[in-house]
Amino acid sequence: MRPRTVWQALPNPRYPLTSWPWRSAGYLLGGAVTGAALLVAGVLGAVVGGALSLVLIGLPLLALMALTGIPVAALERRRLRLMDPAPAPDPHRSPAGPGLRSWLACRFRERATWRELGYAVLFAVVLWPLDALVVAVCAVVPLTMAATPVLLRVYGDGEELRVVKLWTVTTWPEAFATAAGGLLLLLLSGHALGAAAGARAALTRLLLVPGPMELDGRLVELARSRVRLVDAFEAERRRIERDLHDGAQQRIVALTMMLGLARLDAPPGPLADQLARAHEEAGRALAELRELIHGIHPRVLADYGLRAAVADAAERSVVPVDLRLDLPGRLPEAVEAAAYFVVCEALANVARHSGASRAEVSGGHTGDRLFLEIHDDGRGGASTAGGGSGLTGLADRVSVLDGRLALSSPAGGPTRLRVEIPCEWTDRSA
Repeated sequence: MRPRTVWQALPNPRYPLTSWPWRSAGYLLGGAVTGAALLVAGVLGAVVGGALSLVLIGLPLLALMALTGIPVAALERRRLRLMDPAPAPDPHRSPAGPGLRSWLACRFRERATWRELGYAVLFAVVLWPLDALVVAVCAVVPLTMAATPVLLRVYGDGEELRVVKLWTVTTWPEAFATAAGGLLLLLLSGHALGAAAGARAALTRLLLVPGPMELDGRLVELARSRVRLVDAFEAERRRIERDLHDGAQQRIVALTMMLGLARLDAPPGPLADQLARAHEEAGRALAELRELIHGIHPRVLADYGLRAAVADAAERSVVPVDLRLDLPGRLPEAVEAAAYFVVCEALANVARHSGASRAEVSGGHTGDRLFLEIHDDGRGGASTAGGGSGLTGLADRVSVLDGRLALSSPAGGPTRLRVEIPCEWTDRSA
């Protein structure tokens, strides 16, 4: 099995012959170059910003320098892949709204931004010199020693050469002995390079990659935001239902009544026939609008709760439905809406696809959980996967509420759809 990290590769006797020494040297050398460039850019930015701050122009520049840790940290997380392929997610949240102002407000409020700024300062002042020192000692020195015969010939005229400023070589046997020592030291220093690069990568991951607690917090916030979106979606559905019910529907009712009265007053003839057709069309439009309003958010659900709404859906079902639902009170609006539309979609699928002669809806509330089960005696073979069933979106909607939707539909039937949603009573007197 191929080692995934340098720490797994170090104990291997064949380690010097693998790519890890070169990857370690590249990682440390890249850190040295990046850190040096960061130090130069930081000093220049501070000097320019400080000078321009006398005329207030430099103050925004100095404020923006607090964000320099963000691109540095992003680059360091990408460089981590050279030493550790484990995921290194970005700890930053998405801004609440579009635009530069929202982005800046979000970044300045995040702890991750200031932690990355601290890492950038540490990188520019301490880490890159250490990277350069390790590369110099573990790579440059052994390579220079290994090249002693060539250097003696080119730069020492074959007579004298000072090796890494430490000792002098004057003869060819000494030069070749130094080269042999350099090759041996290069093999041994590969382990030191790997250990230093591994420790450096571990420090980077510790400082820049969000830990389990921070990730858990982000997941909790994500779950809360999904619930808020569902609540906002349900509120918008109710608003649209009210607008259609109290606005467009009432106008069509009035139009239907006016056409009916005009039809009664008109003498027999072509005009009366046209009024009759218009009256019938208005009646059909009114019926379609009522069905649309009922599909958006039925008034019975908002006024009387889940049990009454499910009973209404069962009465309107093409397939006879037995109802055994024990719900003596009201549940949260989002829970009632999700459960109701699951029942409606399930009954619609029973009528369209199952060939069932009878269906049953049962359920109740026990242990702080709402459970519903829709059962039919049809041919089976239903699935929540793929398109066509309409249950995939409902399963996502239930999961937002931390619920579960399970379907059992073997070929030949029967089909059972079970829904469980954690929730508490909001009103037991409904």
